[in-house]
Amino acid sequence: MADDQSTAARRVAAVPAKDADQARQADEIGGARTSRPASPLQTEQGNTSIADTVVQKIAGISAREVPGVYAMGNAARRAFDQLAERIPGSQTNASGGVSIEKGEKQTAIDVTVVVEYGASIVEVSNNIRRNIISAVERTTGLEVIEVNVTVSDVHLPTDGDSDDSSTGAKTSSTGTELE
Repeated sequence: MADDQSTAARRVAAVPAKDADQARQADEIGGARTSRPASPLQTEQGNTSIADTVVQKIAGISAREVPGVYAMGNAARRAFDQLAERIPGSQTNASGGVSIEKGEKQTAIDVTVVVEYGASIVEVSNNIRRNIISAVERTTGLEVIEVNVTVSDVHLPTDGDSDDSSTGAKTSSTGTELE
């Protein structure tokens, strides 16, 4: 019976402490909100809005800059991009493999990549995150709350290399023979 009373006493004693902790946390959260500066996109002189495609392109370009990234998007997306590139006057799709959710002040970014064989997927993913967060926050003023990286494939050295099997000569992507 004494054990039951001491357990009950501990519960009663714990409840006010829990409420006090919750009140302190609410004050901290409220204080963080009021001390956080307003978005650089919303000023007294007016608001700036950024289209989703702008953020997608910046994220796509910055992801492609990371060593170890062979391509962006899943297999279907890459096949479509290859066909589109053959059309005269078409532009390279810089936002392929990137999807975003964007609010007025924040954005979340999902990227799908193909990593070169031999590259550390963990390092490449972390470098993609760092590069995208840096580029998007610096150029748009949006806060990047998360960058999710999906590795859809690994590019093997023999997957897409141009190699003329009849002569054994290797050619570059422009069609010139390599020595």
